[in-house]
Amino acid sequence: MVAYVVLTVIKFYTWLIIAYVLMSWFPISGVFQDIYSVLATIVAPCVGVFRRIIPPLGALDISPIVAILVLNVIARVVSQVL
Repeated sequence: MVAYVVLTVIKFYTWLIIAYVLMSWFPISGVFQDIYSVLATIVAPCVGVFRRIIPPLGALDISPIVAILVLNVIARVVSQVL
């Protein structure tokens, strides 16, 4: 039961990162700006850790990809331990 909850939270957080990245590709305004701000507040602490470690490759920021990979590794470890 605990593993299911942890895995669900990790999956939900992964989707939040994906939504944050997709929204960053397009110009946003109005209510979408508010949604983007909330997503940035939620996602920035996790992605920011990897953003400080991994320099951007030109205009490409791979820190969200690395964050998702690390979350998947954590999910696998949790599923095997619990």
